[in-house]
Amino acid sequence: MTQQTMTQHSSDDSLSTGPGQPDRGEPADGAPMVWMDHVTMRYGERVVLDDLELTVPRGKVTVVMGGSGHGKSTILKLIVGFMAPAAGRILIDGQNVLELSEVERLEVQKKIGMSFQYSALFDSMSVYENCAFPLREHTRLREGEIRERVRDILNRLGLPGSEDEMPSELSGGMRKRVGVARAIMMQPTIMLFDEPESGLDPITTTAIGKLIMEMRDNFHITCLVISHNLASTMMVGDKVCMLYKGRIIAEGTPDELRGNPDPVLQQFLHGRAEGPY
Repeated sequence: MTQQTMTQHSSDDSLSTGPGQPDRGEPADGAPMVWMDHVTMRYGERVVLDDLELTVPRGKVTVVMGGSGHGKSTILKLIVGFMAPAAGRILIDGQNVLELSEVERLEVQKKIGMSFQYSALFDSMSVYENCAFPLREHTRLREGEIRERVRDILNRLGLPGSEDEMPSELSGGMRKRVGVARAIMMQPTIMLFDEPESGLDPITTTAIGKLIMEMRDNFHITCLVISHNLASTMMVGDKVCMLYKGRIIAEGTPDELRGNPDPVLQQFLHGRAEGPY
């Protein structure tokens, strides 16, 4: 499966091999950074992800779009290890995380940064303290080194001089940026964005989209974005996937999706009230 090819996935693919992936699960040239391989997830009797196949190419921005209740947020929860699937494999940087020990899984999780839908900043901490928190918890850096890293990343994300401000003093867009800054303090190789444009005005939404592209271009981070904002999706996505009833029904570049005749996809893209969706 490639970024240029839109695919209807089949459940009879082999579990032992996959796109750019050797048998033993070691990283390989061209292997995806994240591969969800025939993943099924249930909440009780309800199937949320149905034999899902999703690959996230290295160094690119992949966007998963779709309506509410079709499994978008569940994808992120599975990748970060908040829950385990009923079936299938989840490979991150070539490692099947479901087969790792707890210690090994923690090492993999250090590669992942997460930008939550509502920033999830500590209200009682300043911008500096929010950003320094993961470094103090998970590294042995001295306070001077922490200060240098925090200021450098805040400056690079367009937040110079914001260290002493409290989250309540920031605009929605600035809070999103601080949340991203805190997430990349640990220098992740993967960034997950959960509906980053939620609750933002159009101008700030565009700024957040540019920020995601900065993560790719300036920090060389692989980005996976969950979104239902079409304008933002088409702007930032190198690869766009349409999730419907727990399956990827179409994927490709933004232009490829615009030209895909799938009726569910076209109804979603055009926001039509009537159709198969």
